[in-house]
Amino acid sequence: MRDQKNAGTIQRSINRRDVLTKILTTATCVGVFDRSSSAAGIADQYEVIKSGKYLSNLKILATIADKKVFTEGPAADSHGNLYFTNVPANKILKWDGKSLTVFRENSKAANGLYFESDGSLLTCEGGAKRVTRTNMKTGETKVLADSYNGFPLASPNDLCCDAAGRIYFTSRPGVEDPTKGNANAVYRIDPVGKLTQLLKSPDIHMPNGIVISPDNQTLYLIEAHPDADRNRNILAFDLGSDGSLSNRRTLINFYPGRSGDGMSIDSRGNLYVAAGLRATRKTSETLDTRPGIHVVSPAGNLLAFMRTPEDTITNCTFGGPDLKTLFVTCGTKLLSIRTTIPGKATYRPLDK
Repeated sequence: MRDQKNAGTIQRSINRRDVLTKILTTATCVGVFDRSSSAAGIADQYEVIKSGKYLSNLKILATIADKKVFTEGPAADSHGNLYFTNVPANKILKWDGKSLTVFRENSKAANGLYFESDGSLLTCEGGAKRVTRTNMKTGETKVLADSYNGFPLASPNDLCCDAAGRIYFTSRPGVEDPTKGNANAVYRIDPVGKLTQLLKSPDIHMPNGIVISPDNQTLYLIEAHPDADRNRNILAFDLGSDGSLSNRRTLINFYPGRSGDGMSIDSRGNLYVAAGLRATRKTSETLDTRPGIHVVSPAGNLLAFMRTPEDTITNCTFGGPDLKTLFVTCGTKLLSIRTTIPGKATYRPLDK
């Protein structure tokens, strides 16, 4: 009889635990502050990783001389040129391997860049609140998205493409009142031009970098909110064949340090994340996340880290003849880091 009573007590305890776990899991799925992984755990991982297996030979390729500098959005074309943005200077810059030139003036505060497979350049024009496509042979630029639900987009920030040619982009900072504009959100542009909102605040807090896995099965999204008790992590979603998202989970959590900003992905599905700070910047972000490139496995483990020379590291992409050069935008510097694993094949456009 006593054993039956104990068994009943244990079962009720298990049931309560299961219910609590279900509640917490559901809460995480609707975007409340996620404490599922501690920054202390990430800090511990720095001491045990073997970075030389993945990263080596950091070089400073160029220094940007503009009066105001915040570099972003690196993307490599099929000819070996590297394009990136200086947001406050309203420029898209071009590095040809030897010299730095201006590709576009009056870039409308362009941020994220991405080359499609045919060599067209996609641009998040944050100042104009739109996403555009530029034909690199003719110079013609077409607006792909500039409004949703009757309101202008918030500032588009970063973008990527899937194997079907659909474009996914992040947009922020938005408004909280849906009657006055669009919230922080993630959108999809289908090849026919249809714009779909996939995620929005408050389910997500501050979307930033976005990439898709080599097998086209997973979409990764950086959350990078600087305020206290807001998400600073990388979320993973199952990516459906129709471009839908499901099965939200947290891959890695950077809180309370600075989260990732931009990221890229290699041919094995590892993420290369630009994250961390060298000095605090009047936010709740701490220095627990070290400043540099973090290599994160599809299982959410920190595999490698390389420290970068100045604030603020923002983004990275693969390029070079073997796709084993990681180009990094970092403060006033354009950097390169050699990797042992090549980037995802689609980082090299097919157009020649």
